[in-house]
Amino acid sequence: MPGMHTWDESTDLFAHSVIGYAIERLREPKDTRWGAMPAEQLAEALAGCVSPSGVGAHRALAIFRDQLLPACRPMDDPMNLAYVPTAPTNAAAVFDLVVSASSIFGGVWEAGAGAIAAENQALGWLADLAGYPATAGGTFVSGGSAANLSALVTARSAYRERTGSTGRLSIAVTCEAHASVRATANVMDAGLVDVQIDERDRMTGAALRAALAAADEAGVEVFAVAATGGTTNAGAVDELDAIADVCEERGLWLHVDGAYGLAALCAPSARATFAGIERSDSFGLDPHKWLFAPYDCAALVYRQPELATRAHAQHGDYLEEVDRSEWNPSDYAYHLSRRARGLPLWFSLATYGTDAYADAMEATLTTARAFADEVGARPGLELLLEPDLSVVLFRRADLSANDTKAWCETHARAGDYLIVPTRFRGEQCLRVCIVNPRTTMDSLRVILDDLESVPATDL
Repeated sequence: MPGMHTWDESTDLFAHSVIGYAIERLREPKDTRWGAMPAEQLAEALAGCVSPSGVGAHRALAIFRDQLLPACRPMDDPMNLAYVPTAPTNAAAVFDLVVSASSIFGGVWEAGAGAIAAENQALGWLADLAGYPATAGGTFVSGGSAANLSALVTARSAYRERTGSTGRLSIAVTCEAHASVRATANVMDAGLVDVQIDERDRMTGAALRAALAAADEAGVEVFAVAATGGTTNAGAVDELDAIADVCEERGLWLHVDGAYGLAALCAPSARATFAGIERSDSFGLDPHKWLFAPYDCAALVYRQPELATRAHAQHGDYLEEVDRSEWNPSDYAYHLSRRARGLPLWFSLATYGTDAYADAMEATLTTARAFADEVGARPGLELLLEPDLSVVLFRRADLSANDTKAWCETHARAGDYLIVPTRFRGEQCLRVCIVNPRTTMDSLRVILDDLESVPATDL
């Protein structure tokens, strides 16, 4: 039995086996069949693994390879078109192994200066794309939920510091805001002011102004607006410039949740869609969604990062030696311990260059627009919303909800493609989200051909 913290011949053997398997996973096509299995079956597969003597590295690897992994969905498959999948570059995926092997504490400069400097370079690129000043900055967190919570905690802290308000405060949102924004309000014990969406599924400046006027009449005090740079369900981008006008008039913090959509800032053709992002106070963007990084990686960027440190910096006897004059990522979100999760993105950017990112982003946008055009051109199908980004909502109107769901599940289990029904304006529809440059229009036409051929059996 190899030692847990010593390197010997047996350790060398199983380490090479694990790394070799990781390379195989990157190189070889993945099994795309829907493999979720009952908990009882997985419990049987795992029997004896966590036990006094364990099962050994090679047996553990075999169990993972043969029984556990087949019960997991490959999120980076080009025909995974549900939710918001992922498409990490080879460089980012491989370098994630290096980050894990390097035991870097990415919370404070003293422990991880080199890694933090590289992460900050990647954050600087994102801040520059958004039109933020050179003094902007932030940190990488686990996902959009963590980014939204941390940003809105900062927003409330800054508002109270500026106004002296001590009462319960509220956030202005639409019904299309990500679920994590509502969860954030619950965690913060903050209220919500609902803003109506327009025919394009967006928050507009006019609707925000009306909602805030109604809040004033009701005695509700609002401290922030949570706008969206690409809604999860429809890919809609709020009217950021007009929203920024209202926020400036009222002295409100503007946070833009761009977990999915703001990645498109790196595509020249999409930048006008986000006009006004440069006027926001903070934004979140998940590179593990549409910016080709592995899980879990979300960028949180502040226009004035010093406001975040006043809200989040932790203090205690055991933290007295932390140099507060340096850039400590733990000061910019609710976390303390953190892995240097932004390094795989940095390594990939350094490997391929930002032009390659722009080209890959343009490729996915072009495919999404072509797919929407194809849907609109087929008489039996209905395009429900002109896409702002790479989410396309559509339906076959004569196909029942049950038939639509059955069609999706049949192809998911077969491993052909993964599409999951959603609801739009109260009715079931189909949703395709394209984030992988390897997703082709030819493969998407096959999906539409098959959808049109389905008999309507449940009318």
